[in-house]
Amino acid sequence: MSGYNSPDNNGSGQDGADPAAMLILAERLVERLSFENPALVPQGEIIHTELGHAAQDGLPANRGRIRFALEAIGTGVPAGSGSLALVQEIARVLDV
Repeated sequence: MSGYNSPDNNGSGQDGADPAAMLILAERLVERLSFENPALVPQGEIIHTELGHAAQDGLPANRGRIRFALEAIGTGVPAGSGSLALVQEIARVLDV
């Protein structure tokens, strides 16, 4: 038996978050950005791609890339926007 303690490891690669739900949030973020700030769509696509690869491979997403993209979006969208609400929700769920 292994001495390695891995609490709450459900094998999803998403730190306990539902991969399908995270992909839906990322898709909604990209859609919102296309209306609210099209220049930030590539950052939203980075998040969607990272979450998609993680879900497909069953490995953790690249949290550094996701955090960087979330920060870029968070500073580029207005307070109270739908994009900012989605950024905050993704950050909360992934704990980044």
